[in-house]
Amino acid sequence: MNTPSLHLAIGVFDGVHLGHRAVIHSARELARQTNGKVGVLTFDPHPSRLLRPQAPTLLIFNRQQKDARLIEAGAQFIHHQNFDSAHAAIPAEEFPQWLKNEFPSLRSIHIGKNFHYGQGRRGQSQTLKRDAETLGLAVYVIDAVDCENTPISSSRIRQALSEGNLTLANQMLLRPYEAEGILIQGRQLGRTLGYPTINLDWNPELKPAYGVYAVECVTPEGTAEAGVANWGLRPTVENHGVKPLLETHLLQPTGRIPVVGDSVRIRWLKRLREEIKFPETMALKSQIAIDENRAREFHGLLVR
Repeated sequence: MNTPSLHLAIGVFDGVHLGHRAVIHSARELARQTNGKVGVLTFDPHPSRLLRPQAPTLLIFNRQQKDARLIEAGAQFIHHQNFDSAHAAIPAEEFPQWLKNEFPSLRSIHIGKNFHYGQGRRGQSQTLKRDAETLGLAVYVIDAVDCENTPISSSRIRQALSEGNLTLANQMLLRPYEAEGILIQGRQLGRTLGYPTINLDWNPELKPAYGVYAVECVTPEGTAEAGVANWGLRPTVENHGVKPLLETHLLQPTGRIPVVGDSVRIRWLKRLREEIKFPETMALKSQIAIDENRAREFHGLLVR
């Protein structure tokens, strides 16, 4: 039986944004034409951990989240290459032969325009085309995808998230930014204020801006429930030194409300305001009512 030809998208792919998806779609289209297979070669840990350990890149998504989005984009298998000193030391001119040895059925390579590889990151798209084609490997270099007249990049998404600009971040990601994890027991302060919350055990590398967000909670049953979430340090009710917490109040649940121990996903849709310290809890309660109304309006749940 003939082994299907492999069409490989290569990159770090943190975020799996529209630019990354264009690279994967290029591999997918060629695989479709040749009845081949779509693969993704990515790197773990992020190369910055080795190359600049004093200031490594903070990841948008964890490995599980990234893999889910890569598969959604068309990857039929994902190879996580351990990015260690041995891999980083491969000379750029030897990288295509390494690929051929690692993936014997490889027929085409798909990369973004700014892809660098090999020792000292000296390899780039032109050298990869030159060296790979001598081995019979086709190389497709995909242009960046623009958003608001500027190329999409993972660093732009990180900045947008850090500023709380979910509208821009989600445009570039295609799918909404998500937090994923297990619900934990909270102090039930929201319940005493009339706004019970479910609380997510979540500690991302890249922390989005603290504040109040309109969100959806994807329950274990797969239902997306409209909600309003507070992400932050809860300065009105907590002392210094607490861990940030993602607390979500479901606005109009249609099914079973998730409980402690359930795994949920929180989709972040729009930032409503920054996190504020109020002089006392009644002022906080008044603001929560305003936040809930704004979230209801965003979700189309206001009764008019």
